[in-house]
Amino acid sequence: MANKVADFGIRTGIKLLRTNPDKALPMLLKGFDAISHGEMPSQRKVFHDVIDDPNSNGYHMIKKALEEFDPGVIETFVSNFLLNASMTGWQRQQECREKYGCNIPWAILLDPTSACNLHCKGCWAADYGNRMNLSFEDIDSIITQGKELGVYMYIYTGGEPLVRKKDIIRLCEKHSDCVFLCFTNGTLIDEEFCQDLLRVKNFMPAISIEGNEETTDARRGDGVYDSVQRAMKLMRDHRLPFGTSCCYTRQNMERISDDAFMDMLVKNGAMFAWYFHYFPVGSDADLELLPTPEQRKEMYKRIRYYRHHKDLFVMDFQNDGEYVQGCIAGGRRYFHINANGDCDPCVFIHFSDRNIHDYSLLDCLRGPLFMAYHDGQPFNENMLKPCPLLENPGKLTEMVNKTGAKSTNLEADETAEELQARAEQYAADWSDTADEIWKKHPHHMIFTR
Repeated sequence: MANKVADFGIRTGIKLLRTNPDKALPMLLKGFDAISHGEMPSQRKVFHDVIDDPNSNGYHMIKKALEEFDPGVIETFVSNFLLNASMTGWQRQQECREKYGCNIPWAILLDPTSACNLHCKGCWAADYGNRMNLSFEDIDSIITQGKELGVYMYIYTGGEPLVRKKDIIRLCEKHSDCVFLCFTNGTLIDEEFCQDLLRVKNFMPAISIEGNEETTDARRGDGVYDSVQRAMKLMRDHRLPFGTSCCYTRQNMERISDDAFMDMLVKNGAMFAWYFHYFPVGSDADLELLPTPEQRKEMYKRIRYYRHHKDLFVMDFQNDGEYVQGCIAGGRRYFHINANGDCDPCVFIHFSDRNIHDYSLLDCLRGPLFMAYHDGQPFNENMLKPCPLLENPGKLTEMVNKTGAKSTNLEADETAEELQARAEQYAADWSDTADEIWKKHPHHMIFTR
């Protein structure tokens, strides 16, 4: 009964978003608190910090988004994300975690195809060519099984996901209760696709960009920066929400995180910026792209500053461990299914012992490698050192060798030892800086499943 009351309040709040956001937002927060039953404390704290303070930058950004984007798209996104993915879905996930004794993810990342129309420096995706695809039926089955476990958030990676635009839209139509996001180079976004997004209302792209024209084209190819700018304009003109995906490296860190870059994203209509630290994965891995400890520390500072001073929701995959309590891979909060059907613990960790064509989704989550993640997390009590590869040498090698997992890098088979060797010096260099920052951290949270 309590859940039904909270559900009614949330749906009422969603309907009020367009006409009375100041009344709607507290209603949504109250419903979130009721349904979460005290779970997700760090996430709830973020929501409270924003919504309890109408003068906060976050509150201002929410109202700005409600004014600028298509109302139907925003209402669908809030309903599917807040209610399905983050509230009722979370409850079902918790039930399954307790019932099956394994990790159940909040989101599933999957590659519709290995094909890509670009060949970016330091990216493993283009190594695979266009040989692999998950069929429409494969992806439909993954989503159907995922919803049974309470998963309503699906993120497409690749390859270039928009090579499969038609199937992606069909899946949005069939699973209209889910949230879909994709990481895309943006070059295939056109007028027809924008019209499709306005119709289905539950898909949002994160367009990859590497800073200014010089740094973007240097890594992605001549003319890509201009293509990204065109894609952003199309999305903005159609009042469609979108964000950006930004990989920071030793070479582009300054230009991908300075005031001018952030202001450009805001001006172009981006709703969020998702930052990723370069990982030395794949046959084309370049250790010279790994950020220095000083650069990573500076990113930690800049992103926290921008959250309070720019009209942009900014996230940092590697430095935001405080909000998710360390490593989220191995199904704890997400995992990755490549275009061959292999279930990898992380989009950056290409090892697997189960394939979605041979096992159910639940059986993949209960496989030896994912259970090793489950039993080993957190890999470090310092949430600025979350990763078993990048910051905790030996952890990944131990899990892979113990479980007999095999490399899923089909172009250049590599052992866990070879992959780990690339990160050992980085881990040693970052360790003292991470400890220095974490000792001053305001809230050291207790790890929860």
